[in-house]
Amino acid sequence: MSLRILLVDDNQTFLTAVSQCLSMLPEADVVGQVNSGAEALAKVSSLHPDLMMMDIVMPHMSGLEVAAQLQALPNAPRFLFLSMHDTESYRAAARELGAVALVSKANFVADLIPIITLLAAQKEQAQSELLAAEKSSFKKPRP
Repeated sequence: MSLRILLVDDNQTFLTAVSQCLSMLPEADVVGQVNSGAEALAKVSSLHPDLMMMDIVMPHMSGLEVAAQLQALPNAPRFLFLSMHDTESYRAAARELGAVALVSKANFVADLIPIITLLAAQKEQAQSELLAAEKSSFKKPRP
């Protein structure tokens, strides 16, 4: 089962690079790419991503602001940050907001693959458990 991913970054070149990297992973499905926080929030309800990968520093609305607004949504996607600004203060803010990770853009290829693999496995496990629970609720009662 693939992980539906929305990419959010004001740098189109970086979006393309991340998208190309993710296209090599069978467990990743990039469902959208947007260049701003406002666009990201607008697309969440129509694209239903499992995961948003966002830059922290973007004009008009930072990734941190987007993450804070996501928390008010029902069934909000998980999120992680991709940033050139890998500082302890950003790491602390990311943790406080509940981010899966903060990945340095300098190391994104090596760092993203295990994260995506783990999240896809968790999604598959959750789906399997849900299906098992649904099946058990339809069992015939014993006489």
